Amino acid sequence: MALPTLLCVLLAAFSGARAVTVYGQQPIVPTTTSYAPGATYTGLAAYDPRILDPPPLPDPLPPNQFGIQLSASSSNVQGLSIPLSGAFFGFSVEMSVVTQVIGLNGSFIRPEFLNLMSLVAQRAGRVHVRVGGNTQETARMVQSLEDGKAIEKQQVDSNNPTQTPALLYTPEILYLLSNISSLVNVKWYLGVPLNDTSDLRLEIAEWGERILGDNLIGLQVGNEPDLYQRHGHRPEGYGPYDYFGEFGEVVNAMKTLNLPVTNNLIGPSLATGDWIPEDVWNTGFIPAYTDSLTALSVEHYPDDNCAAIYEGFGTPVDPQVEFAKYLNHTAGMSIIQPYLNSAMIAQQAGKPFIMFETNSASCGGFPGISTSFGAALWALDYGLQMAYSNFSHALLHVGGQNVYYNPFTAPPTNESSYHQWTVGPIFYSVLAVAETLGSSNNSQIVDLNANGGNIFTPGYAVYENGNLARLALLNFMTDPSGANDYTATISVGGGESGQPNGTPAQVKVKYLVAPSVGDKWNVTWGGQTLGGQFEADGRLQGELKIDTVQCDQAANTCQVKVPAPGFALVFMSDDALKESEPASTVTFATTAVTKAKNTVTVDPEVLATSNGHRGMKGRYGSTSSGSNAAPRAVGAYPSIAALFAAVAGAAVFRRAFTRHV
Repeated sequence: MALPTLLCVLLAAFSGARAVTVYGQQPIVPTTTSYAPGATYTGLAAYDPRILDPPPLPDPLPPNQFGIQLSASSSNVQGLSIPLSGAFFGFSVEMSVVTQVIGLNGSFIRPEFLNLMSLVAQRAGRVHVRVGGNTQETARMVQSLEDGKAIEKQQVDSNNPTQTPALLYTPEILYLLSNISSLVNVKWYLGVPLNDTSDLRLEIAEWGERILGDNLIGLQVGNEPDLYQRHGHRPEGYGPYDYFGEFGEVVNAMKTLNLPVTNNLIGPSLATGDWIPEDVWNTGFIPAYTDSLTALSVEHYPDDNCAAIYEGFGTPVDPQVEFAKYLNHTAGMSIIQPYLNSAMIAQQAGKPFIMFETNSASCGGFPGISTSFGAALWALDYGLQMAYSNFSHALLHVGGQNVYYNPFTAPPTNESSYHQWTVGPIFYSVLAVAETLGSSNNSQIVDLNANGGNIFTPGYAVYENGNLARLALLNFMTDPSGANDYTATISVGGGESGQPNGTPAQVKVKYLVAPSVGDKWNVTWGGQTLGGQFEADGRLQGELKIDTVQCDQAANTCQVKVPAPGFALVFMSDDALKESEPASTVTFATTAVTKAKNTVTVDPEVLATSNGHRGMKGRYGSTSSGSNAAPRAVGAYPSIAALFAAVAGAAVFRRAFTRHV
C-alpha cells in the first residue's frame, strides 16, 4: 500500500479517536516443552502440554453412510431459529487481564488481539467483546495510577474460587477499547460494579458512553448475583427480589446522571447456581425494567475444575475420564435445556437472549480437555445448538495464563521478546461458527437430527434470506484408519418432498480437522493454521483450501465426506461461500517489541496529544524509559506528528488468500 493511501486509511480510522501505537514481538525463537514420563507439570496452565487419549469408539458404531433430505426454501422448514448474526460467538475478557490480552493503554494495542478480532470481523461483520467478569464487581475508576498504569490489582483471597481482586483502573482502558474499534469493528459490553449498592460506582457507564459512544452496546448489571450469598458478598437470605431492587437502584441512579443512553442495561446474568432464571422472571423483572433493558443474559459452564485448585471442593476429577462427556451432541443440548423456556420468554419480550459468559469448565477449565481439538468440536456444536435454541449471542471467556480454556493467550511478560501468542483450538470454533452463519445478519439454523439422531454425527442446515445456504456436519469420533469417516448424501428437494429436484451441480466444502480429538496444535481450518504454542501472531498461515465436490444432478444427490474427527462446512452455492469467506483480511504488524530496550518511544509532548488523555486531569504515564509521569496537556486533538508516529509504529496490510477449489 502506498504511503498516501495508508495515511488516508489511518486518518479515516482515527477520526474522533486517539492516535495509536500497535506493538508486537520479535520473530519467535523455536522452543520445545517436555517433561519426563511420570513427572507433573507445574508451569502455567495455559501452556500445560498434557494430551489426552481419544475416547474409545462408540458401541454400536453409528452408520457411516446416511442421507440428508433438505428443502431449498425455509418456508417449508419447521423449527427454524430466529434470524442470527455471524457475530454469534464473541469473547468475554476478564477485566483484570485486559492489559495482558488487549493492550496496555490507549496508545499501545496488542496487534495479535487486533489480528484475531479482524479474522472474526471479516467473516461476521463485527465482533462482540465483553470486558468484565468477577473482577468487574470490585472495580473502581481513578484518574491515574502510579507508574502510568492503566489497571492495578489489589490483594486477593487465594482460596476463593472467584479470585476477585479489588481492581483500580483509569479511563485509559476505555480509550484503549475505543481505539481498537477505530481499527476493527469491535463492539463492547462493560459491567457495572454491584458489590456495594450503598456506593454505586457508575463511572464505567458515564465514561464508557462518553468515550465509546455507539461502540458500547451494553452494560451488565451484576455478575452471577445468584452466587453472591454463597461467596459472602451478600447476607443470608439474599434472593431474586433483592436483585430486582438493586437493579432498580442502578436504573434510577443512571437517570439521575442524565446519561445520553439509559436503555442499554443487561441482566440478570445468573450462573444458574442457587437460582434459576425463572426465579428472576417471576419478580416481574422484565416488564418493570423493559425500557432500560437491551438484552437478557445468563452465564453457564457445563462443569468445574474447582476441586483441583481450591480446598473444600471435594476430590478432583480425572480429565481423561471427563473427556468423553464433551464429545457428543448431547453435551451442548444438556447445557441449553434449562434455558429453553427463558429463550422463549426473551423472544416474547422482544429482547435478545445472550449467554454472557461460558467455556468448557469454570475454575479455569480442565488440562487436556479445554486445550484440545475435542473442545473445538464441542464449542462448535454447543454454539450452533445455542443458535438453534434462539440465543442471540454467546461469549467465550478469556482469563490469564493460569487457566486452560483460553481461546488465545499472550506470553508471560518476561518472555514476550522471544515468544509469540498461543491460540487454542477453541478459537477455530469461533471462525467456523461465523462462517456457518455468514455476515448477512439474516441466517436461520435448524438441527437436522442427522443420521437418525446419532449423537456422534450431528448436523445443521442454515437458511439465509429464506434460501438454503450452508450445512454444518460434525464427527466426534477419532479413527485414524478412516473406517469411521462418514459420507452424508445430500438431496435438495425431489423424492417424497413434493418439491422439484434442487441439488446443485457442485458444492464447496471447508474442513476443520486434526489427527485426534486430543490434539492441540495440528488443527487446520481450510488448510490454514494459527500456529502452535508461542507461534501465533493472530494471522492465518498457509494457503486456503476449499474442496469442490461434484454432485449427481440426475440422481439429485451430493456426497460429502466428514473425517473422524472433524467438521465440514458445506456451501450450497457460490453466493453462500462469498457471504461467509472473506476475500481478504486486514492484518496488523509492527517492528516494536516489548523488551524495554527495543520498545518504541514517543516524545512526551507529542504523546500528550495522542494517547487518549483529552478531557482528563492529573498525571499520566509515558512510554519513555525513566519517565516521571509528569503532568501533561489535556484537551488537545491528535496532531499530524502523532499520526506519523502511528504510521511508523503500525502498518496495515491487506492480504488476499489463494483459494484452491
